[in-house]
Amino acid sequence: MYLNRLQQDEIFVSNEMKSLKIITGMESRRGLENAVISNDKIVNVVSNSYGHIPNELFFKKAEQLLLDANLKYHKRTINRNDRSFITDFIIEDHNQFSLKNEQDKILPMLRFKNSYDGSEKTSGHFGFYREVCTNGLHVAQSEIAFSIKHSKNNTDLIMPKLNLLFDKFLNNEYYEITRKFREMEEIELIDTKAFVKDILEKTKLFRYECSDKNDDPSKKSREVIELINDEPFPAYSKPNLWVGYNAFNWMLHNTLKKTFSQQERLDKVLFDEIYAMV
Repeated sequence: MYLNRLQQDEIFVSNEMKSLKIITGMESRRGLENAVISNDKIVNVVSNSYGHIPNELFFKKAEQLLLDANLKYHKRTINRNDRSFITDFIIEDHNQFSLKNEQDKILPMLRFKNSYDGSEKTSGHFGFYREVCTNGLHVAQSEIAFSIKHSKNNTDLIMPKLNLLFDKFLNNEYYEITRKFREMEEIELIDTKAFVKDILEKTKLFRYECSDKNDDPSKKSREVIELINDEPFPAYSKPNLWVGYNAFNWMLHNTLKKTFSQQERLDKVLFDEIYAMV
């Protein structure tokens, strides 16, 4: 059900790299000769040596990897202001596994990132997807290696074969991390507010208190607490570390204004701090 409601932003917006001299009629400083234009907006100024990688080239080649590997998948696309983009390929096959409640599915996920403003490295990595939260969990960081060869007038993207990379990920990371998910599931949260405050003090994700003069939980803190207490699955009759981690993860992806790379980095910080409580 949740996989049928994945975000589907338009990521193949019009884009080009164009000489600033042609646009303005003026000479430009060395190293700032060209503008990257996305959906009729200038989003970056770059040098002549910069190799612009259109989403059409990158994401379509990435999807072909999954087609060539005969993997069944669902796709999610996100466009941030026509500047940075991701495509998540959520793989739904025999490799999926469920937690205590059989409906709580954790699926392997491949994420590919690209940006026109330089905010994100053109890259790909493995991660996880918890179906009920429609979030990406990024505690696995196996990079997908590929090379970009570019010259002034040409950009060539060389992608690897995915079959062996996917098998390696399943063997080396997928089952190891999902074992940790199950361990977190077994640790009950006795004091939800104390848990949230402790994690925020350790990670500095945001402030727990309303202000220096008001020790009550802030609006964001209250939202995390409510997410933990409103966990949708009846199998989790009491809050646990797994539920707590996912509440923070939901906030990270839906409320906090972070770049895709910042989300991935902070997700790992959160996971490590929460798993340390096991």
